[in-house]
Amino acid sequence: MAVAVLAVAVAAFLIVGRSSAPDPLRQTITGTRYTATVLIDRPTTGRVTVDVRPTSGDPDGVAVSAVMPAMGHSMPEITAREPEPGHFIAEGELFPMTGVWELSIRLNGPAGEETLTVNAPITG
Repeated sequence: MAVAVLAVAVAAFLIVGRSSAPDPLRQTITGTRYTATVLIDRPTTGRVTVDVRPTSGDPDGVAVSAVMPAMGHSMPEITAREPEPGHFIAEGELFPMTGVWELSIRLNGPAGEETLTVNAPITG
């Protein structure tokens, strides 16, 4: 009886755990030249959308890349598109596995070039 109850509890935990979406990542980062708010609605493995909204510095271009220092992994840089002034969107596969990644946001404009970094806990 106890084994059956335990099996049901484990199955329920796995089903609920798989169906719950990860919490969005939203962080504002301030550097020397730029300040930007970064949003990832679904910080998960596979294809993601990184929304970058600079609030100071007025960059002309934004690109994002990711590294996982604990495992020595790095992902190539993705150039963001600018669908409207002051709003940049980068789409692609940045996080091939779960864990803590460092997301680098490279901004370039009249103020110069600067890279802002945020920790991104990625779940499956």
